[in-house]
Amino acid sequence: MYDPVERRNFYGRVHGKTLRASQKTYLEEDLDRLSLPGVAREDNPERLPVELARFEDKPLWLEIGFGGGEHLVHMAATYPDIAIIGCEPFVNGIAMLLGKIRAANVTNLAIHPGDVRELFDVLPPASIAKAFLNYPDPWPKARHHRRRFVTQGYLTALARTLQPGAELRVATDIPDYVRQTLEEVPQAGFTLLDQGEQPWLDWLSTRYEQKALREGRPPHYLTFQRNA
Repeated sequence: MYDPVERRNFYGRVHGKTLRASQKTYLEEDLDRLSLPGVAREDNPERLPVELARFEDKPLWLEIGFGGGEHLVHMAATYPDIAIIGCEPFVNGIAMLLGKIRAANVTNLAIHPGDVRELFDVLPPASIAKAFLNYPDPWPKARHHRRRFVTQGYLTALARTLQPGAELRVATDIPDYVRQTLEEVPQAGFTLLDQGEQPWLDWLSTRYEQKALREGRPPHYLTFQRNA
């Protein structure tokens, strides 16, 4: 059973290379304005539902781990009538995203600069209409597979926040991640709609995908639907 107050370990990176001066400026000037308030535990220890009025009743999408932010900004620009939240704990990726937001001048998005589980704690049930999991950390060692997003702890929390019929897209270049995704996601209340090596029509290839292609690892795309 999903427990929003359970003790959690976080295993991903938070800091990387030294930020450029412009990226530090983006973080100082833009991050607070774009961050969704009431998500971090220190700001909302009672874990009360987060306020979503800023999205003006637009369909709400979620990208889990937006990396450098290119896909997140692309979706916000392509679909101005939706709102999208991006979660990412890696400061360098957040800084890259903020630069892309300035360049694209998109306004229909918000950020949670931290663990997506904090957001799951406070999102109202059935509030998300579409979710994206693009090139998640593969945790290739078998003993680390329990750290992957496609495990029941994460998936049960995600399923709670998705509307019936909501679409979940997963993109990865790791065959064993495909295997685990196909095994675990249906157990959390999803139906597989499609899988293969052809991307979605509105897909934007990310820098992680380009790296995979250069290194000879073909991408794989999976589409699931949240059961009623």
